Amino acid sequence: MEYNQLVAQLTPEIYQRLKQALELGKWPDGRVLTEAQKQSCMEAVLRYQAMHLPPEEHSGYMQDTCKSSQDKTDDHEQVIKLH
Repeated sequence: MEYNQLVAQLTPEIYQRLKQALELGKWPDGRVLTEAQKQSCMEAVLRYQAMHLPPEEHSGYMQDTCKSSQDKTDDHEQVIKLH
């Protein structure tokens, strides 16, 4: 089975368990994740999000504009002339 097919078949419950394992650094039974397990879980979580969740629910999602640019008004515009 191809990796993307496997990830596509993950249930929301399994996705949540993988995500929680990454957040805590350990499996539900208390065993610590190895570096290889962390990498595999991270890849599976990110691929699952890309396949099943809207962008605003992805890990690390940021809006297209920053808050400071939304607060600016035309009164603060400054014209710069190059000579």
